[in-house]
Amino acid sequence: MGQIKVTKCPIEGLYIIEPTVHGDSRGYFVETYNQKDMEEAGLTMKFVQDNQSCSTKGVLRGLHFQKEFPQGKLVRAIKGTVFDVAVDLRSNSPTYGQWYGVELSEENKKQFYISEGFAHGFLVLTDIAEFCYKCTDFYHPGDEGGLAWNDPEIGIEWPQLTGEYKGTASAEGYQLADGTALNLSDKDQLWAPLKDTFKF
Repeated sequence: MGQIKVTKCPIEGLYIIEPTVHGDSRGYFVETYNQKDMEEAGLTMKFVQDNQSCSTKGVLRGLHFQKEFPQGKLVRAIKGTVFDVAVDLRSNSPTYGQWYGVELSEENKKQFYISEGFAHGFLVLTDIAEFCYKCTDFYHPGDEGGLAWNDPEIGIEWPQLTGEYKGTASAEGYQLADGTALNLSDKDQLWAPLKDTFKF
């Protein structure tokens, strides 16, 4: 091993992965995934699907999960910066309902592994962010679940974001420090709070 540094997060099942970056005057080279290194670090999950998205500043995607076919996700930002969040939805977990967040950027090249049983989402903090993630199960239409991103019971501290909770997941009235309005899909503004959300 030695090509990656794996750090366990305070919530079991979450890991920060930092690859070795080889840089010189020409630029840099980095292995973004090496199955052998991951297995030597104790991470034996198998990935079946790669996804990529592009979002503008103020976009918040989440919090998402699949119910019957839960996905583990290895996520990273290849352009720009996002604040990435996982919320524990495992009913038998001592950290049920707790969240953990990490800033992922093209500069720090950190990756975040989120095991099955979590809701996941991210907020874009730069003009543009390109976001990549590997999944341990396929996307299953009709199996999607979601959790209100602003549920005060969870209390996620989204950086740069201000606004007042009005009892729903609506983006209305929320903005970043520079005045950029929060931007959510119609579906993501309808998710229920933790007390009414699916448990694994």
